[in-house]
Amino acid sequence: MVALDPRVNAFRPDLAAKHLQGQVEARRFVEGTLHQIVEPYAAVRREPSHDARLDTQALYGERFIIYEINSEGWAWGQSQSDNYVGWLSANALGRIGPSPTHKVTARLTFGFPGPDIKMPPAIALPLGARIIAARQDDRFAQTNAGHFIPVRHLSPVSAKEPDFVAVAERLTGAPYLWGGKTGDGIDCSGLVQIALQTAGVFCPRDSDMQEFALGHPSSLGELRRGDLVFWKGHVAIVRDKETLIHANAHHMMVVSEPAEAAITRIKATGSDVTSVRRP
Repeated sequence: MVALDPRVNAFRPDLAAKHLQGQVEARRFVEGTLHQIVEPYAAVRREPSHDARLDTQALYGERFIIYEINSEGWAWGQSQSDNYVGWLSANALGRIGPSPTHKVTARLTFGFPGPDIKMPPAIALPLGARIIAARQDDRFAQTNAGHFIPVRHLSPVSAKEPDFVAVAERLTGAPYLWGGKTGDGIDCSGLVQIALQTAGVFCPRDSDMQEFALGHPSSLGELRRGDLVFWKGHVAIVRDKETLIHANAHHMMVVSEPAEAAITRIKATGSDVTSVRRP
């Protein structure tokens, strides 16, 4: 059998997705059930425990295929947006409704209980969250959940950002969080993924997957805006031929810095640039 990556293929020794039967070994194969994320964002963990490693996050409106919900309220499944597999709280899951109509384009937006920004917000949604607009006027979109969101913070789901680097720049100053992909906490590959997804580009979750799948080779001598610079376990976005933007554990936030300084600092830790890719 061909070895499949368990990060993006739903299989364990005891349980696997039905469509993988014949490709992996498992004691039981099941059809999944489709659910929707109903919290602003949900932790997707390596194991069914609040103490387990955070691998990624699922954003409001994202759809998940769930293969198991255990007795402690943990659901094991796979994201439909990037195919990532993991455990998340079943409390974050809701029924599937109509397809989302709009996505959040601001770093953060609020959903108010009525069409008045002076009302206490009912929900806060991150960049990339998806909503269903039941109706809208020139100020607010009212979601099917009854939240009123400023239309300036939304765009149709089919809209594509013309400059994904500018999207990454909106998250400047966001704290570094391994596995995060919101303005409340984000890691290097999460920043790349969120930014590229707004431009309509499918992007895997982890940096090694991104290095393998995205674009075509370029070089440090030909850097231009939008290139991606990879190290083992790290990725940065090129703002211009002299500047990078990345979420990194040195600054513990999303920062822009001179490319030469970043490359020199990371090399001093024992890691050289492994490639430059142009999406």
